[in-house]
Formats: sequence, structure tokens, C-alpha cells
Amino acid sequence: MAHVVCCPPSKTALLLLFLLPHLAAAAPSEEELFFKSVSEVSDGDLRFLERAPERPVHHHENRLTIHDASLVDGWIRLEQCHSHLDPVASMQIVYGEGRIRALEILNHHGIGKTWVLGHTVQLEDVAPGAGLCIRAETRALARDEQGNYQLANGPYMRRFLDGFYPMRVSVDVNLDTDRLGFLDITPAPQPGFLIQQDARHIRFDALFEGMLRTLIRFRPRP
Repeated sequence: MAHVVCCPPSKTALLLLFLLPHLAAAAPSEEELFFKSVSEVSDGDLRFLERAPERPVHHHENRLTIHDASLVDGWIRLEQCHSHLDPVASMQIVYGEGRIRALEILNHHGIGKTWVLGHTVQLEDVAPGAGLCIRAETRALARDEQGNYQLANGPYMRRFLDGFYPMRVSVDVNLDTDRLGFLDITPAPQPGFLIQQDARHIRFDALFEGMLRTLIRFRPRP
């Protein structure tokens, strides 16, 4: 539900997608920024990483809160943070028009200028290691044909030209309602894709290369 468009210092525009659903991509130099040569990068096939790279990678965090009214209108509360942003001259985070409201910037560091413009967040002069947090409401919960509820996220990716580079995505879902119970999540838990779950909370933490799509399903309770 968020697209990120950024321009490197050369002002050549690149399209980045950070999700709910998100695509995340990167901008400037290659081996210096991504610490891999062209021959070593992923071509888009999903590969979970058991160990983090030596340098910090872009970390995209989402905290979602589902309440009773969400089951009727699909709107849930979103708190979203980006850390270790790639250094670029300008960037915009673009949310789906009509699917985001009450958008505001909570805090930022290492960024020369930030502001909300309609359904976007605009950034200028992004320094290495910069970070940004926002708060909003997003219409992301939907009912499927079986009568269950689902959050479908992705594809998440960090892309430069034809290569896909390491990225970390964390999603926390909090159930502020007694009317839903956790059903399942896709992909299945595995090294590099860790799941924590209890009656009121579901969290996944993914470290990967390529493109990641996730689906969290909930069953309705009487």
C-alpha cells in the first residue's frame, strides 16, 4: 500500500515499493552501497537469509492494530518505521489513494526535509543510515470467500536495476478485539522467517533477498 519513489544524486528516478503491500528498492552506487558485485545478486527468486549481512540493511517495520470496527470497514491503525535508508537526494513514500488517512510524520533523523503531501510522504537529502516513522490508518483488512479475514502484504523487495538485495521486514499485528483468532501465515516459519504468536499478537521477522509476499489469516469468533 505504499510505493516509494526516490532519486539518487544524479536525479535519475527509480521506483521503490515498500508495502503493506510494499516494494522496497534502493538507489545510488552498487558495490559500495550493496556490498555485492553484479554477478552475485539475486535475480528475484525469494531466498531467506539465516545470517544478516555485515553491514546494516534497510529495515522496514510495521505495527498494525485491528479493532472491532476493522471487521466492518477494513480500517486498521498503522505505525511504520524505516531505518538504514539508502542515501538519496529525494524520495517519496506513496500510499494507495483512498486507502490511507490521518497520515502524519512522527519523527525522523538524517533527513534534510520531510513533509506530508496528500497521500504521500516527501523526503529530501537522505543521509546514510537515515530513519523515519509515520502514523496513519490504512484500509488493509479484507474478508475472503471462506468467511475468514486476511492481511495480504507484498511484494516486499529492495531492488537496484536488475538485482535484488538483502532487506529486513518486521510486521507486528495486535488484535484489539475478541472477535478474531489467528489461523495461519504464509510462508511457513523457517530460518530467516521467524514467527511469534499468541492469542492477541502475531509477529514475523524476515531477512531475505528477492521478492517476499505474506498472507496472514484470521478466523472469526462468535
